[in-house]
Parts: sequence; structure tokens; C-alpha cells
Amino acid sequence: MSTPPAARESRSQPEVVIDGIRDLITDGTLVAGSRLPVERDLCTQLGVSRGSLREGIRALVILGVLETRQGDGTYVTSLDATTLFGPLGFLAELQSPENSVHLLAVRRVLEPEAAAKAAVLISDEDLAEAERVLDRGDALLDAPEGEVDLEATIDVDTDFHRVVARASGNPAFAAIIEALIGRTARARLWRAIHDEGAVRRTQAEHRAVLDALRDHDPDRARIRMSVHVLGVEEYTAGHADGTSSGGAGLADGSAAAPGAAGAASAGHAGAPPAAAAGSASARRRPRSTSAGQKSAGTAAS
Repeated sequence: MSTPPAARESRSQPEVVIDGIRDLITDGTLVAGSRLPVERDLCTQLGVSRGSLREGIRALVILGVLETRQGDGTYVTSLDATTLFGPLGFLAELQSPENSVHLLAVRRVLEPEAAAKAAVLISDEDLAEAERVLDRGDALLDAPEGEVDLEATIDVDTDFHRVVARASGNPAFAAIIEALIGRTARARLWRAIHDEGAVRRTQAEHRAVLDALRDHDPDRARIRMSVHVLGVEEYTAGHADGTSSGGAGLADGSAAAPGAAGAASAGHAGAPPAAAAGSASARRRPRSTSAGQKSAGTAAS
């Protein structure tokens, strides 16, 4: 759809370029992989100077719409969801710590549906990869007392969610979830340090999701993922002032005790009382958590 004349009059020249190239793509004049016309022709077509054209093209390169090839011109990218949603991650990183809860709320809407779709579509290869990721988590729980690796536990968490999102078969789900994972990891790391036992709860919740995926049960997968993501959202909502990127503590320096978020959210989602633990936690029950390990838990989601 072309830009209305009234809107065109209020735009800067680079914005004219951005909108003009967008219009050329949406009307089919340019498609994925197309080479842009030479500068002179495109300047004439869009009614802009060469400097403005180049500025607009640079912006579209940053957005993942165009790519420049040295000595070969500028091309439209594949326009795949991963590329186009990539800048969303940058925007998410710029959100204030207090706004982490809003990003988590978006994930709470998306990830249960992604899990439900994955339960129907997941391949044996993706199931095996998810199992390998959680095996890494089990190994971390076997670390010496007080030495659980926080960064590694966050990696396990994000890798598991990536596998589930990809297995949903919906590239938009996968791309948006991927874009949000980095920013919300800060909230999870904050909870990891202050919420006792979070590492083990996270691992148990991951196992419960994986069990539902393995059984190809979309309803159960949706419920398990809802419980899993809502727990950290509720925690973050109550402690937003402490979720700074620099890891600053709560105002009074106290550690938050683990609340009943998991149980409450299980009831809200219609899950059975043991929803936050899942059948897999019984199969892979880590040894008891020491005080040091408890303070090194990671938030689920």
C-alpha cells in the first residue's frame, strides 16, 4: 500500500526512501533477492537526493530489509521472520528494568501457544536436542556445593525455549521469542540470585514441558509452559526495582523468598497441583539443594 500524499509531505527525505522501498516490496516490484535499481534511477523514482537515498538504505540495512554486497549493489534480503524481527531484540534491550515485566507478559502470551503447537509438530530430532539441553541442566545441579554456574543455567534455560519455539513450526513465534529472550534473561538472573531453589524448580518445570512434548499433548504443553513463564513474570512484577542490568539488589538488600506463584498460576491455568513439578522431576530428582546452591537458582522462562 502506497503512502498517502498528506503523510508524504511531513516526512524527511530518508523516510521517503524507506517508505518508497517498502512500497516497492509490498506491491511486488521488488521481491526477496531482488537487486535495487541504480542510484540515479532510484533517486529519480523516489524524488530524493543521493545522500538521502543512501541514508534511507542504511536504515533498511540495519532493519534487515536490505543488504549491501561489496561491488555488486544493494539487494532485498530473504525477508524471513528471524531477520526482520531481529531489531526487536535491540529495542527490548533498551527497555527500563521496570518494563521487563511487560516483555515477560508478551512471552507468557506467545510461549504457551508455541509449546502447544510444538507438541503436535515436534520431531524426534528436536526432542533429542531438548533432552540434551536439559541433561546439561542436570549436570549443573551436580556442581559442588555453592558453585552452580548462573550463566550456564541461563544458557540452558534460553536454549530450551529456543528449541520449543523452533519446534512450533511458526517462524514468527521463534523470531519474536528469540528477540525477547536476551532482555528478560536479566530478570531471570536477578531472580536466580535471590529466589531460593529457583534452579531446581526451573529444571523441573522444563522437564514437565518436555514430557508433554514427548507425549504430543498440546493442552498439557500449554499449561506447563504457562505455569513456567508466569512464575518469573509474577516475581519480576513484585521486584521490578531490583531487576537492573547491573544486578543491583532490592532497596533493602533483602532476598525475596520463593512465593506461591507457581502453585497459583497452576490453578489459574487449570493445571493439577503438581503442575510446577511435572512427572519428569520425579524421574530426574536432583540431590537436595544446599544453601549456597539455593541462592544460585535461575528463574524459569
